[in-house]
Amino acid sequence: MPYKEKKIEKYYYSIGEVADMLGVNTSLIRFWEKNFDIIKPHKNKKGNRYFTKKDIENLKLIYHLVKEQGMTLDGARKKIAAQKEDLAENFKLVESLTKIREMLVEIRDMLD
Repeated sequence: MPYKEKKIEKYYYSIGEVADMLGVNTSLIRFWEKNFDIIKPHKNKKGNRYFTKKDIENLKLIYHLVKEQGMTLDGARKKIAAQKEDLAENFKLVESLTKIREMLVEIRDMLD
């Protein structure tokens, strides 16, 4: 099995890095920050936003509800407030399965 370097995990991510992860504009992330109470990025003295892994998970959940399922902002806000734990659990499961699928496809391609 080939050697894989351990991925270095960061504690804080800039708004640009988060926007690249989600494939959206930074303005959309700022907009979601204003509209959803679950997103609380840290800000430095200059006002730059720094997001934790928890913030990124919440943004991914919002992205899933709004962009992939087509919910309105109000509908997504209500759903998150009512079923936050269940939604987060289900979303983590879907993410894990997606990563497993990607890994299996990569293995299949290596074997071909």
